[in-house]
Amino acid sequence: MWFMYLLSWIALAIQICVVTLSIAAGLYYLAELVEEYTVMTGKIIKYMIVITTVVYIFIFLFENFPLLAIASGLATNAAYFFVLKTFPFFDLGSPAFISACGLLIFDHYLAFSHFSDVWYPFAEVLAYFTVCLWLVPFTFFVSLSANENTLPLTTDVPHPTEDSDVVTSYFNRKGKKYGLLSVFKNVQDTLLPQRVKKSY
Repeated sequence: MWFMYLLSWIALAIQICVVTLSIAAGLYYLAELVEEYTVMTGKIIKYMIVITTVVYIFIFLFENFPLLAIASGLATNAAYFFVLKTFPFFDLGSPAFISACGLLIFDHYLAFSHFSDVWYPFAEVLAYFTVCLWLVPFTFFVSLSANENTLPLTTDVPHPTEDSDVVTSYFNRKGKKYGLLSVFKNVQDTLLPQRVKKSY
């Protein structure tokens, strides 16, 4: 009896590792797709925001949700539209980005307080959180690395000289990468051994 109990904990640890690796591989693949098809990703995010707005309207019409939660969700979608205007570039200090993050936190607070007062089946609670609260921010998170491979339009050099044009400045700063894909590549380089090509 104790052996099967021990075996169940070992199997659970293996399953957690497999699920974690599967999620990491899926995120890596999505980040690669977003970098390759940036314009299409922007259109998909726009359609997701529109669909989420329609879902909020249907919740208002057919469900007994607080009006503040629906209004806050619609305001969050409006902030997402303003963040999408500069896609694939994200200015973390812009009012649109800050207000979108603040409204997202406020939406979670309203959702948790509503679902703690009114009982819903777990599947319906998960559906609300997935479609209304997590879908668009997750897509923005995956597309953070999309601007690493886009060509620059202007240089950030305060006093440009004759030698510092846009392309030179871009390639001088190219070593800094902060996106999701660069995090995965750094983890891959750190954890996995490099293949050595044998020459005979």
